[in-house]
Amino acid sequence: MQTTPVEQLYTLFNETALRLQEELGCSYLEALAETGENLFQDTILQEELSELTSKWLKKQYESIHLHQFKNEEIRKAFQLVILKGMKESVQPNHQMTPDSIGMLMAYLVSKFNKEPAFRILDPAVGTGNLLLTVLNFIGKQVEAVGIDIDDLLIKLAYVNANLQEQPIRFFNQDSLDPLFIDPVDAVIADLPVGYYPNDIRATDYQLKADHGHSYAHHLFIEQSVRHTKPGGFLFFLVPNGLFESEQAGKLHDYIKEHLYIQGLLHLPENMFKQKHAAKSILMLQKKADQIKPPKQALLVDLPSLSNKTEMDKMFSKIEKWLQENKG
Repeated sequence: MQTTPVEQLYTLFNETALRLQEELGCSYLEALAETGENLFQDTILQEELSELTSKWLKKQYESIHLHQFKNEEIRKAFQLVILKGMKESVQPNHQMTPDSIGMLMAYLVSKFNKEPAFRILDPAVGTGNLLLTVLNFIGKQVEAVGIDIDDLLIKLAYVNANLQEQPIRFFNQDSLDPLFIDPVDAVIADLPVGYYPNDIRATDYQLKADHGHSYAHHLFIEQSVRHTKPGGFLFFLVPNGLFESEQAGKLHDYIKEHLYIQGLLHLPENMFKQKHAAKSILMLQKKADQIKPPKQALLVDLPSLSNKTEMDKMFSKIEKWLQENKG
């Protein structure tokens, strides 16, 4: 039985990672980052391996020619092995953005950003899956920046991008610390939801809480806006209750002052294990002198993303809205 390209790559990533995990005594995800780096550098970087393992790895790597695979095949295979590794480690905040949401986000970014070249930021890049989905879909030369505080996740993102030859600049830091990056035309983010523990850092933000901890997702929105060019677009995956929390008043005022709401796309609830975990895509535009707000915001309850007929109708509705509101 013939295996698909994704299956071939998955087998290679998985088997070589397992061998490295055993020999190096590290976690599966750390071993996966090591094997990805070996494959990209076309050499075996771990000097402490036995000769037998080094020879075996070399043989495995030589059985695959990466240039024969499409970027999306590499991304999907790498995503699957990361998901396997995440099931083994008990870190609930490391949730990968589902592919269907990534594709939808990519479609929106491409529709709103018409320039032949632009800069994009993901301030909560994680393993890079969402950002790479968007870059692969757009297919233009986009300058991209990814930031994450978790050193293992960003290492996986870096390896993931290298294997797909996507030139992304990564920064391993707290995204709410000062960022030394040029302003961007677009921001995408699956916002980390919860309280931000650093109350001193939060005082730098308009959206800081009056009492107690501030919401990290609010601060991420403000930080993203700071680094977006006037007129630039921001696409956030947000909890459905974003505008219903006790800190929502401040967020309303901040958005009114700095941004235009372009739209809110409610994702189908069946995508999420619990109803209270359901999310939407919030589309914003940073105010600028020549920019007018849309005649009306695009408000959509999305059908099941696997229902092609209903999704086609939805895309037609979005296209029509764009024609009427974007001039």
